[in-house]
Amino acid sequence: MQLTTALALANGYAPNTEQLGQLSDILCPDFISQCLETSGVATIRKRRLPLEQAVWAVIAMAMYRQEPVWSIVGKAQLMLPGKKPLVAPSAVVQARQRLGVDAVKEIFSQSQRVWNQGAQHPDWCGLKLLGVDGVVWRAPDTPDNQQTFTYSKNQHGDVGYPQVRMVCQMELTSHMLVASAFDDAKTNEMKLAEQLIDSTPDNSLTLFDRGFYSLGLLNRWHQTGEARHWLMPMKKGTQFDVITKLGRQDKLIRLTTTAPSRKQFNELPEYIDVRLLTKTVKGKEVNILTSMTDPLRFPSAEIVDLYSHRWEIELGYREMKQSLLNSEFTLRSKKPEMVRQELWGILLSYNIIRYQMVKMAQSKPGLYASQLSFTTCAVAIIHVIYGFWLEAAGTIPKRIDSLLAETEQHVLPIRGDSRAYPRCVRAKPRKYPVKRKCQSALN
Repeated sequence: MQLTTALALANGYAPNTEQLGQLSDILCPDFISQCLETSGVATIRKRRLPLEQAVWAVIAMAMYRQEPVWSIVGKAQLMLPGKKPLVAPSAVVQARQRLGVDAVKEIFSQSQRVWNQGAQHPDWCGLKLLGVDGVVWRAPDTPDNQQTFTYSKNQHGDVGYPQVRMVCQMELTSHMLVASAFDDAKTNEMKLAEQLIDSTPDNSLTLFDRGFYSLGLLNRWHQTGEARHWLMPMKKGTQFDVITKLGRQDKLIRLTTTAPSRKQFNELPEYIDVRLLTKTVKGKEVNILTSMTDPLRFPSAEIVDLYSHRWEIELGYREMKQSLLNSEFTLRSKKPEMVRQELWGILLSYNIIRYQMVKMAQSKPGLYASQLSFTTCAVAIIHVIYGFWLEAAGTIPKRIDSLLAETEQHVLPIRGDSRAYPRCVRAKPRKYPVKRKCQSALN
């Protein structure tokens, strides 16, 4: 299944090969129309920039960060034929407003479900490896964004940009996103993580950072669905009672929940039994908590090493911000609703690139998508998409075949086990401004 037919299979639709050659063929119109109807934004009136094409305008905002939106619409020929060769910038804004947020979110949700099911990701002990972590996005400093999103402040009281806090769930072997939730920056990450419980697939293992330590969240995560396990490092000072020893550095322990947690999570019991594993890594003792309490099915020797894969989601955030968006950290949209729409478009465009990287890796036995360079692959894939509206339809299959043929050129070198340079510790911020030497001399 190639890039041009990935979303077509979601709706049982196969595009006509004689009509290939436009950007809209990657996301087939029937699939987009179905998602628009589900989200309740379908319209009968035909405008020059239909809602189906407005979806691609939102996606292209992330793929072609250096281009203004109205220029992208013109070059990609997303608008219908008219008297003028280009559409006015205001027409693009109005089309995005008609499209709204829910439609792009629905397309992301439906597409990731099809892509993740068809990709056949590698697993561990029959469990899919997932990661959950948070990231902060910077919105433009406009009056509307100021009223909706929280400002960032430093120790001197200087105000920065409005910020949006996002929590994503990622399939770690391919970096494909599974779900996401975001809100104002003052929203706690654990509150956003609760919104990801329902979309978590069964028979999975989710890796958390210790900042997500909440017995109510972890218990609901494990009890919802079938075999939805979790893994995280234990916070320093955690109190527990040892139930039994499963091995030399393997214990089954009991954690006591608090009354406020039981009030917030009605199903939370007074005690939770979890597994505690201890291992010395580079002279430092590491304690890992997990819901995988069966020592026969889940060997302790491999569980602690699994936690190192949690950093894959950090690499995914770097790929989105630095490689895909060219390190332009401030979003484009000036309205809160359009900010949310743009974020869903970024996640969708990232998944489009990542899914094609999965197909590239599957063309070479023994190769995984995480071993390919996102930067070089994204450039190649976006270049192929750019050629869809510049070249004849008959050249598209050759372009995709050549993309698969050059897969070996995008393979990253093997990661080292140790740092090339020591970790730099940032200086602790001072409460008061630092007086410079020139100022003290004048005084």
